Amino acid sequence: MARFDFDIGVLGGGAAGLTVASGAAQLGARTLLVEKEPELGGDCLHYGCVPSKTLIKTAHVRHLMNNSQQFGLPEVQVPPVDFSSVAQRIKDVIARIQEHDSVERFCGLGVRVEFGEPEFTDEHTVRLGGESFNAKNWVIATGSSPGVPPVEGLSDTPFITNKEVFTLSELPASMIILGAGPIAVEMAQAFCRLGTKVQVVQRGAQILSKEDADLADLAMGVLKDEGVVFHLSSKVLRVSDLGSEREVVIQSGGREVSLRAERLLVAMGRTPNIDTLGLDAAGVRFVSRGVGVDARLRTSQPHIYAAGDVTGAYQFTHAAGYEGGIVVSNAIFHLPRKTDYTFMPWCTYTDPELASIGMNEKRATEAGLKYKVYAEEFKTNDRSLAEGEHVGRIKMLLDEKDKPLGVQIFGPRAGELLSEWVAVLGGGVKLSALAGAVHPYPTLGEINKKVVGSFFSEKIFSDKVKRGLKFFFNLKGRACP
Repeated sequence: MARFDFDIGVLGGGAAGLTVASGAAQLGARTLLVEKEPELGGDCLHYGCVPSKTLIKTAHVRHLMNNSQQFGLPEVQVPPVDFSSVAQRIKDVIARIQEHDSVERFCGLGVRVEFGEPEFTDEHTVRLGGESFNAKNWVIATGSSPGVPPVEGLSDTPFITNKEVFTLSELPASMIILGAGPIAVEMAQAFCRLGTKVQVVQRGAQILSKEDADLADLAMGVLKDEGVVFHLSSKVLRVSDLGSEREVVIQSGGREVSLRAERLLVAMGRTPNIDTLGLDAAGVRFVSRGVGVDARLRTSQPHIYAAGDVTGAYQFTHAAGYEGGIVVSNAIFHLPRKTDYTFMPWCTYTDPELASIGMNEKRATEAGLKYKVYAEEFKTNDRSLAEGEHVGRIKMLLDEKDKPLGVQIFGPRAGELLSEWVAVLGGGVKLSALAGAVHPYPTLGEINKKVVGSFFSEKIFSDKVKRGLKFFFNLKGRACP
């Protein structure tokens, strides 16, 4: 039997890699963790989830200050934003969380941590800084980077991505954002609220293209009311550097339009970090979208796994953590555990938020499924009105047998509200249990109970039931003509 230096080697110190490394080490596996960046934590901690949500909170507070009169308070004269202070707060939050992802913590768990750019030399060995490391099993969890579209002039024009946007020295007076996915729309609203004039260019006719159009349009309406300008169904023809400004020429409505702004933010998808890994030497098959895996997250080499953004599947931190657990089950416990994304939740952190779990109408239609939709508006929720939130909707999709297919929520703290559905759908809880549950009043969470109640109301208050009750109990019907 071959002898290996490590039971498992993990390439990448983001959500997936850290989950595998900590779990494997605590189970007694000799574990190696390799990270190419100077610190652990991955894109989420340093350039994604953490800094973006920190910025969004700051922008939200300023938005409330600018709209104090809506809450019966005196008008406030808010001075311009010093973005260096905002950036410092972001840096401080990252540093606090970094303590949980420190080398010291993982070393304490028994993980050997190395930094540098690894490259496979064969299916069990990687070279790192002139030294070779071999392991019985490997996990590729190297994440992804911002995609750079093949736009004329872009290579000669200064632009930023999510890797630079949180460390700007000053607030841009104006910004053009290419793309209208989650990162793009979150940043559009945040910078607009801070005082930047923002324009968003989108190839398709809808922002947040994976979401249902009705909810995406509600989100766009909110951002437009706050000042964000959208150019939908627009093709970027070329970009250029004008010195103090960037020019973006688009084709929109059959004509060329020139847009100018101080900053250009590119947010048009992600690219897997695989180019320097030497996957060919390891015999691992891959495509431009990412490393191919089976349901147990095994690559074309059964002892090499892949998890997280690098697979090109669900590019969420919580999905990466979930996949890390699947890898531990298979590689360490040797249990044939498979991934199940049926009720994978996700959330776009605009204000209001747009959260989803399971199938939406778009996905159900693509799958050829027949479904029914039950919806409730947040303007009928007392807590929502008390907080000044008038826009929003929850939708519940049921199949022909009245089994849940998915839930989508556009409304205040939608990501938190979705957690109840994570438990209900993931745990197989009957809808009747949710309908019968007592929610505290007044809370936003009551809307979950209400949308289920709308489904049961059709059955309980039907003409058939009323006729039966009238027959058996001699009920007399309406009192008000």
